[in-house]
Amino acid sequence: MESKLCAACGRRFNPRAQTPHQTFCSDPACQHARKWQQAKVKSDPDYAHNQARAQHNWSAHHADYWRNYREARPDYVEQNRQMQRERRAGAADKRVAKMDVSNPAKPALTPPSGKYELNPIAGSGVAKMDVWTVELRVISRVPHASGRVAKR
Repeated sequence: MESKLCAACGRRFNPRAQTPHQTFCSDPACQHARKWQQAKVKSDPDYAHNQARAQHNWSAHHADYWRNYREARPDYVEQNRQMQRERRAGAADKRVAKMDVSNPAKPALTPPSGKYELNPIAGSGVAKMDVWTVELRVISRVPHASGRVAKR
């Protein structure tokens, strides 16, 4: 495995075979920096925003990075395609959710106003992002107003 530059101290190091994507060397000060950054991203929204903005800027200036990466690694591309085929085959009879699965174009599916209890159930299907599969149980409904509602 080839050596890398430590993200904290900048010195060359040989990553462990078990962690080929290792970016920090094993020096205690560098490990402290790695853990500090992870905690800082989780606890400080401004820091997290700045990190995300820096990553976005890097991506904008290196727009062809992934294309070049895939061209240089045809075995990776083929492995990724095969894994995707297997995921799709396993999910053929299941619903695949991307981002938001609600469909505001079908208002008939919108439950009436009221209070509901959400009970998580075992998900079925492949979910991208944070998708919950829940059972809705009515606790109380808001009765429909009879007659016209006057605006003030």
